[in-house]
Amino acid sequence: IIIKPRLFSPVIVWCITPLRTRMNPSVQMSGPKKRKVDSECRVVFQPRWETDYLFTEFKGKPLCLVCLETKSAMKDFNLSRHYNTTHKDKYDKYNGAARVAIVADLRGKIHHQQSFFTKATTIQESSLKASYAVSLELAKAKKPLSDGKIVKIFDIQNHVEVKLKEVMHDCKYFSLALDESMDVTDVSQLLIYARAIDSSFEVHEELLKLVALHDTTKGRDIFNAVQSVVSEYGGFDKLSAVVTDGAPSMQGKHTGFAGLLQQSGVDCPILHCIIHQVGNVVSMNFSHVMDLVTKVTNLIRGGNRSLNHKTFVAILDEVSAVYGDLQMHTEVRWMSRGKRLERFFALLAEIPVFLEDSIRCDTSAYCSKLRDTEFLFDMAFLADITSHLNHLNMQLQGRSQTPSDLYAHVNAFQSKLTLFKEDFSSDRPNLAHLRSVEQMCKDAPNARKTSQVQIEKLQQQFKNLRPFFQAKRQERGISFWRLLPESRFPLLRDFALSTAGIFGSTYICESNFLNNETLFHLMQI
Repeated sequence: IIIKPRLFSPVIVWCITPLRTRMNPSVQMSGPKKRKVDSECRVVFQPRWETDYLFTEFKGKPLCLVCLETKSAMKDFNLSRHYNTTHKDKYDKYNGAARVAIVADLRGKIHHQQSFFTKATTIQESSLKASYAVSLELAKAKKPLSDGKIVKIFDIQNHVEVKLKEVMHDCKYFSLALDESMDVTDVSQLLIYARAIDSSFEVHEELLKLVALHDTTKGRDIFNAVQSVVSEYGGFDKLSAVVTDGAPSMQGKHTGFAGLLQQSGVDCPILHCIIHQVGNVVSMNFSHVMDLVTKVTNLIRGGNRSLNHKTFVAILDEVSAVYGDLQMHTEVRWMSRGKRLERFFALLAEIPVFLEDSIRCDTSAYCSKLRDTEFLFDMAFLADITSHLNHLNMQLQGRSQTPSDLYAHVNAFQSKLTLFKEDFSSDRPNLAHLRSVEQMCKDAPNARKTSQVQIEKLQQQFKNLRPFFQAKRQERGISFWRLLPESRFPLLRDFALSTAGIFGSTYICESNFLNNETLFHLMQI
């Protein structure tokens, strides 16, 4: 018997169709309903989760700042359960400002990690685009890749020089910042920066050239190099001032750069960088403190004492000390002295115990000094004053600072010294700004006289600074001088242009010397 498919196909369809569809054909087949996160109001990230649970928002999802674990939904219960079971024992003891600082530090580490890969990708994309552009021009000229004449079309140096010449031509005044330093190949490199300002008070800080001085670095060599570079951009006619690092070859009145510049007919002030002045002038007679701190630090973590160092770090971690280690110091990085003293003073309770129990050599002399109240008072005073000096140094650093801005910072620090002196001379001193000294005043009340003498000496040293100009108040900024109408105040506006175009310091040169990657690219140009 032959059965045709068309006779039983409707029956088969009827059998495999669900009962609900057979009874009601309008009902469509659908799977189980899924719960949507948006319907439960868990999309918005709460700012308090960052400090409460150490979570931040990353691509629409909560990300743990500690272990970098990502949660699927922004729900308070999920985040709190993760924090309580994983990180509460370690981070729950931090409250207030300390917790905010920890959150900022963790967030900064994540941002640095993410920006590292982003920066690498951006550099690769730029390099790829540049290679395609060069290849296109080589193909149009029907030249091989080894042909250097065609590649010179894309020479960055020529493009920069054209732009610089336009800026120097349109400017009203310009100043120079000069700094000479030795590179790793023992070749002296002279950085020449220009700060140009036009009639509308628009300021441009640009590198004119990096000159290699292969022979000597006398004043004549520096003058010839600067004259050769500046002559390419119009000469010294618009020069308002020159700021140097204060070396004899720079500041010499006869054979130095300053003397040769004036002998050539250029009449402009040659200024000494205020940052170098503060670093050279400020000196206090506390060598006995630094010597002991250096010797004790070297006993713990200097040389081949890795075992002592590991033991010391383990002890600090066990007792939950304020800092987890001591800090080394070098004279080149003078700002590290304040941070080193701050850590050493904060660990005074642990250091003598470690010296007596873990160091094999005789450390009785060091331990007795570290328990002497007068010696500890000198250390506390030096740590506090050095911290304030470091803060002043950080204020003096940075680009786009005029001499009036730097003078305001120095003047403010002199007012601080006057306040400190008055606090030490009063019967009830208010040492809120000298926290380490405040802790030691109860144990050594007679040591305040020594600190008062040191403050007076520091005041005298700051009076001996050679400022850019004398002023009884802070001068107005560029935003104020820009409002002056040229028709009514032509001379005052011209004077403001000449002073606003002066470099405040040689920080712009120092920052490039410290950045080895930037210096390498400059040398390639």
